[in-house]
Amino acid sequence: MPIMDEHNFEFFSRSPEQTRRLGSRIGSLLKPGDLICLSGDLGAGKTTFVQGIAHGWESVDTVSSPTFVIVNEYHRKTGETLFHMDAYRLESSMEAFDLDLDRMLEQGALLVEWAERIKDALPDNALWIKMNWMADEQRGLWFTATGPRSQALMDEFKKKVVGA
Repeated sequence: MPIMDEHNFEFFSRSPEQTRRLGSRIGSLLKPGDLICLSGDLGAGKTTFVQGIAHGWESVDTVSSPTFVIVNEYHRKTGETLFHMDAYRLESSMEAFDLDLDRMLEQGALLVEWAERIKDALPDNALWIKMNWMADEQRGLWFTATGPRSQALMDEFKKKVVGA
């Protein structure tokens, strides 16, 4: 297990509702250009977390898993877009390059499930969230900031969640 430091934050969710609330808190902080990379086994709660993020983003669209379409778009009334990518079916980082990630990050924020599969195609400044199944409804979330904006995002999120 990684050592806790200023670039890492760990949280245990005790229910799907709490996982959604955590997502909502981080979603309310997202700005165009932000990149959230989610990893974890099937059933770890990634889509539940994304539902919360979209709610906090104030999406007017319903969240669904983009497994078969690769990228879903969720819109705000302001016109900004939250892009939700599922990299599970991508064979390589090269396929991700073809999806025009730069355009997505210019037009909105980007969430990538199974991000570890396309890590070479992703910008360095990202907030990585590793999700682990702990028990029936409990999940462990390990947040790691890898650049200045993702660090600021994680720091704002920690203040909202634990007041620290």
